[in-house]
Amino acid sequence: MRLFRIGVAAIGGLALSASLATTSAVAAGGHFIWEGPKGKIYSVQNPPDHKCLDMGQGARAPHNETKKALVVYSNKKCKGTATRLAPGQHAARNLAFSSVIFNP
Repeated sequence: MRLFRIGVAAIGGLALSASLATTSAVAAGGHFIWEGPKGKIYSVQNPPDHKCLDMGQGARAPHNETKKALVVYSNKKCKGTATRLAPGQHAARNLAFSSVIFNP
């Protein structure tokens, strides 16, 4: 019976580690930082890959502190003028954007 419990615990641990590996594979990892109204700084930690996120308010000066490339767009729904930022790259402070997609 004791050996059975050890086996169940080992299988459970493997399943948990596999699910964590899958979760981290679908996130850009790191932080996406931008400036909002009145100069307030906002960020998203570990943003999802391949999902367009619309900004709820005026956004500018994007900083890509994630491990993957991202694209900011001038319009919502990832439309309009696109600006690509590599990992660790940031755009000019006056660059306004309305949506972003990570690991496009």
